Amino acid sequence: MAQRAAIVTGGSSGIGLEIARMLLEEGYAVTVASRRPDKLEQAVADLSGEGREIASVAGSMADEAVIAEVVATHRERFGRLDVLVNNAGLGIGAPVAEIEAKRLDMQLDVNLRAIVLFYRESVEMLRAAAAEHRSALVVNTASISGKAGEAWLSVYSATKAGVIGFTEAMNKELGQEGIKSCALCPAFVDTPMTDFIKESVSAEDMIRPQDIAEAVRMLLRVSPACVIPEIIFQRPGATA
Repeated sequence: MAQRAAIVTGGSSGIGLEIARMLLEEGYAVTVASRRPDKLEQAVADLSGEGREIASVAGSMADEAVIAEVVATHRERFGRLDVLVNNAGLGIGAPVAEIEAKRLDMQLDVNLRAIVLFYRESVEMLRAAAAEHRSALVVNTASISGKAGEAWLSVYSATKAGVIGFTEAMNKELGQEGIKSCALCPAFVDTPMTDFIKESVSAEDMIRPQDIAEAVRMLLRVSPACVIPEIIFQRPGATA
């Protein structure tokens, strides 16, 4: 059995990939989950190294059966769960008069519903880890647009506001058991997901995925007496 183990969803690129890399550097065994098998295979190859323990599951986080498979695979391989990173997400912009139900449901399912289901499926292992060291951690990737809704990204903003609210609720529900939850609320991060805006905001001016990973590293190191429920990441000079 691994001494410490983590699950990272949306772990084949961007923020998730860098968080997975950081966790492996910190000695965690990691299960990486992502939708596309080809990208996931490439990410695992990139992350692999001497002594590193990695498992992977490909599938859509909109699928309840896939979520159950991720957790079951992790449990069978590593036997424990100290850190859960709910990072998988997508944003599909549209004016309100043109929102398509299919794309609405995709964002609700991946950005919000999947997080609820991952807590449900993982809470037994998280409780066991918390009973051992009082610092089991769940990290939920939200967005600065969950703090102040964005036009055109209204559905995405609403799902991320939901992530923040659910994170608050989980701290109230599970915090006394030693399970901490933190919502990460970044502005634009230099990932493929922000390619749509890079004609207006250059990649060089965006937050780096490594910045987010370093914040999660800090969350691993604070004492059991400290809960950080939310972290906002902004570019220099930003007012919102």
